[in-house]
Amino acid sequence: MKIAFLTAGGIAPCLSASIGSLIDAYNDIYPKAELIGYLHGYRGLLLGNSIAIPEKVKNNTDILYNFGGSPIGNSRVKLTNIESCVNSGYIKDGENPLEIAASQLIKDDVNILHTIGGDDTNTMAAELSYHLREKNYDLTVVGLPKTVDNDIYPITQTLGAWTAAEQGAIFFENIANENTTSNRQLIIHEVMGRHCGWLTAYTAKEYHERLDQKEFLPEILIEKKRWDIDAIYIPEIKIDFDKEFSRLRKLMDEKDSVNIFLSEGAGTDTIVSEIENNGGSVTRDAFGHVALDTINPGQWFAKQFSDRLNAQKTLVQKSGYYSRSASPNKKDLNLIKLSGKLGAQSALSGESGVIGLDDNNNASLSLIDFKRIKGGKPFDPSVSWFNKLLTEIGQK
Repeated sequence: MKIAFLTAGGIAPCLSASIGSLIDAYNDIYPKAELIGYLHGYRGLLLGNSIAIPEKVKNNTDILYNFGGSPIGNSRVKLTNIESCVNSGYIKDGENPLEIAASQLIKDDVNILHTIGGDDTNTMAAELSYHLREKNYDLTVVGLPKTVDNDIYPITQTLGAWTAAEQGAIFFENIANENTTSNRQLIIHEVMGRHCGWLTAYTAKEYHERLDQKEFLPEILIEKKRWDIDAIYIPEIKIDFDKEFSRLRKLMDEKDSVNIFLSEGAGTDTIVSEIENNGGSVTRDAFGHVALDTINPGQWFAKQFSDRLNAQKTLVQKSGYYSRSASPNKKDLNLIKLSGKLGAQSALSGESGVIGLDDNNNASLSLIDFKRIKGGKPFDPSVSWFNKLLTEIGQK
C-alpha cells in the first residue's frame, strides 16, 4: 500500500508536526506502508515531483514536531484554475490540471492521499477522489484542517491557530516596547485574518493575559496601561470611526501612546473600493483572493488614525510570517497527534473526509464529510471571552 502526503496553501504551525503524527500513526498500525510526499503541494503532484519517506525519517518523527513550515514544501495552486496552471508552467496549454493530477496518482499507484491544508486544499483533494472514482480507481483521501485564520466550516478549531495566536502575542511583547522611543506614539499590530477576526481576537486575548504575568514600575513610567491594548478591529464588527477617533484621542492625551490590534481583513472592502474608484487595480491570487500585501491595510488604518490622534510617530508591524512559521505549542501538538491517529485509522478503513473538531458533534474529533467543508467561517464576536476582553480594554 502506498500513502502520499501533500501540504498546500500558506504555512501554519502544524504542517511538519502533522506529517510526523501521520507517520507515527502508520508506524503503529501499518508499518509496512510505503510513504511518499509530493513536493510543494499540488505543484509537485502536477509535475510528478515526490520524495520517498525513508526509515530514517520514520524513526525520527520527534524532530518533525519541533519544526515549523513544511518539510515537503507548499504552494498555492488551484487545480480548477486552468489558466493559472498553464501560465505557471505546471501543465501544457489544452491540458486539464485535474486530469493531470489524477493520472499522476494512478501512475504513482497511490492508495491513500493525506492533504494538510485549508478548505481549498481539502475540497480540491475531494474533487480528485471523485474524478478517479469515475475512472474506477479507488483513492481514499483524508485531510487535516490547517489555517491560522480558524475559518473552516464546520471545524471548531483548526490546526496551528492556537500557536499562531500565542506567537503573535510574543511578537507584540517586544514591539510594544517601542512606545518608549517617542511621545504620542501610535502602534498598529496587523494580524493575519482575511475574512475572519478569530486570530486577531485570540492574539489580543493571549497578549492581554500575558501582561498580567508581568511586573511594572509606574513610578518610572513603566505602566501597564501603556503596554496594554486600546483597540481591536476585526472584519465582523463595523467600526464607528468618529467614536473611535474620539475615544483613542483621549487615551493618547492621557498615556502618550495607543496600541491597536488590527485584523488584516478589517476594512478591506472599503480599501479595495477606494483604490478602484481612484482608477487603480487590485492584485488577486489564483483563488481570487485579494493580495493583502499590495493594499496594505495597516498603512491605510495608520493614515486614518495618525492625524486624528495627533500621533508624533506611527508604527505598523505585521506578525503574520513570525507567528505562522512557528512549531506547534503543546495545546496544538496534542490536537495534531490525535488528528493524525484518527486520520490514519479512517484512511485504512477506506473512509474519506476531513479530521476535525466538529461544530455539529459537540466539538468532538470526527471524520467530517468533504461536502460539509467550506471556508469563510466568521469569528463569533459575541463569545464571552472576547466581550470580557473588550470591556477590560475600554472598547465596550
